[in-house]
Amino acid sequence: MNYPIAYVDYLVHFHGDRDYFECHELLEEHWKSEELDTRKHIWVGLIQIAVSLYHQRRENYNGAYRMMNSAIRIVSNEKAEVQKLGLDYDALLKLLHKRAEEMKQQKKYESLYLPINDPSLTTVCIERSNEKGITWWSESDLNNISLVHRHTLRDRTSVIAEREKNLRYKQNSRQ
Repeated sequence: MNYPIAYVDYLVHFHGDRDYFECHELLEEHWKSEELDTRKHIWVGLIQIAVSLYHQRRENYNGAYRMMNSAIRIVSNEKAEVQKLGLDYDALLKLLHKRAEEMKQQKKYESLYLPINDPSLTTVCIERSNEKGITWWSESDLNNISLVHRHTLRDRTSVIAEREKNLRYKQNSRQ
């Protein structure tokens, strides 16, 4: 099976360095690169799983719970796509429901492992992890502040510049 490199990298970060922010960035870029009318909704579901775990790790349980429920709604409607991505659909849904309940009960974050059932995907992920110098299938480092609070520590210069550009464009188009 041939998997998109963005998806493989998502899995590497998801199961390796646990950089859920990077998981989000990788798949969002991939999703946005697809033609608008053929975008796969499963990418949004996978993004939301990573974002949910990011929130749980930061103890934002309400945000984590809402995001996980949204991910569950998407994943539950995408059985064929989940299976094409080398994941065990039933095990994944069970895992996500269990985690959502833990979030609702405000249980502390623990690393989550997606149920990959394609051995060739696991092999590709291990190889890619080695290329990136990331240890595959490892626990989250909860003491790594730059990982846990990545969105608050990142350089937002380009984001702010893009927003200002769009604002100027809107203001100019109204005149």
